[in-house]
Amino acid sequence: MYESERDTGHRNRAIGHMLRNFDILDDPDPALDLYFRQCSMGINCRDLSAMAATLANGGVNPCTGERAVAAVHVDRILSVMTTCGLYDAAGEWLFHVGMPAKSGVGGGILGVVPGQLGIGVFSPPLDSHGNSVRGLAVCRDLSRDLDLHFLRAPRSSRSVFRAKYSVAQVRSKRQRPQPEREALQRTGQAAWVFELQGDLTFAAVEAVVGAVTGEAAASGAAGVAAPEIAVLDFKRVTGVGGPAGRILFDLLVLLAGQGRQLVLASCGAHSRLVRFLEEQQLAGSPPPRLVCLPDLDSAIEWCENRLVAAHAVPMFTAAAGLAENDLCQHLDGAALAALEPLLGHRQFAPWQAIVHRGELAQDIFLIVSGRVNVALPSVVGAPKRLSTLCAGMSFGDLAVIDRRTRSADVTAESAVACRVLSAEAFDALGAQHPHIKIVLLQNMLRSAYRIVSRLSDEVAALGS
Repeated sequence: MYESERDTGHRNRAIGHMLRNFDILDDPDPALDLYFRQCSMGINCRDLSAMAATLANGGVNPCTGERAVAAVHVDRILSVMTTCGLYDAAGEWLFHVGMPAKSGVGGGILGVVPGQLGIGVFSPPLDSHGNSVRGLAVCRDLSRDLDLHFLRAPRSSRSVFRAKYSVAQVRSKRQRPQPEREALQRTGQAAWVFELQGDLTFAAVEAVVGAVTGEAAASGAAGVAAPEIAVLDFKRVTGVGGPAGRILFDLLVLLAGQGRQLVLASCGAHSRLVRFLEEQQLAGSPPPRLVCLPDLDSAIEWCENRLVAAHAVPMFTAAAGLAENDLCQHLDGAALAALEPLLGHRQFAPWQAIVHRGELAQDIFLIVSGRVNVALPSVVGAPKRLSTLCAGMSFGDLAVIDRRTRSADVTAESAVACRVLSAEAFDALGAQHPHIKIVLLQNMLRSAYRIVSRLSDEVAALGS
């Protein structure tokens, strides 16, 4: 096949020399030889569809994950395919089918729907333009039945948002004392989270900017203070388009000029975007503050800390006596004095394990000072944080009641001091001081109700 093309391809050779005459090519023979070889490669229909899918996937083979074509070349290849991939029938193809494609006189057609799929069709009988008759019909039917015409693209602005909610609706995993909880309930509307998804193209990022800036206008119209912080979560963003970085930086500058803050979360897969924003930040005068946090939970916690500090609420209780612990609410002095001898003392160094998932629950811990992290182990990364507890809180109570194994790991985040109520001492309360045990159980129930109520509010917010 190659030798036949090489010996008889006089028209292509004439075109090559004409291009040389206009200084577009140097020596046309090497280019012609490569072209003749490419035209003579034996492939099947599966190979053809894999080639199409690779172009649809930005030059990366979706089966192997290997890059076959540099990204910078993909849009050029698709542009040529769109304008002249089907010879003299290219205009009619674009009108009826609407996807970049390339046909061959062997009867194959390669079609690409960028970002979605690739199509390979083979049927040798050709029409007057040199295109497969049945291949054209199949592609036309697919385009109509599956709505694949690339000028009939979905509206990105309707799909870029996975969820939108305020910090008053969805909190971080850090558990907070009552004063902080009350402050965040009052002020949480000042911080909004926008969970993004899909490709952040020009249309999508424009919708993000409109939502972030429009949220302030809507709040102002409702007589509510404009949001002070906007969090953009990139965990489910699959790609960031070229203009997105520049537009997001403009948004960062705009919000900074209004005394507001843009926070980016979960950008680990989008390091190029972060580097671009950092470079632009350094070049700015004055530079806006870029806040980029590893995950959404830490971003929400950052917002909470900022709101609590802004409203002069103590963010952390250094130490909490027995009377100040949530588990001991509504116990009078006599009851606390009776409970005191039953409690042991335990201390833990920073990052020391306190409780291991799966071990038998034998103690209830009342935190006197420091912070602890409750987490689930993960086989693919860092442990998944369930909550962070501080002085005045307790943990391990429900498992002790049911005599179950521990459901999570608990680790000291800082130096931690605890009072410890053993399972045996807790049982003894029922016989010696039944009213104390009843109050403790009521407090456990209040804590469980608060957790369930919070989770219900989060589910409602995420599902809206």
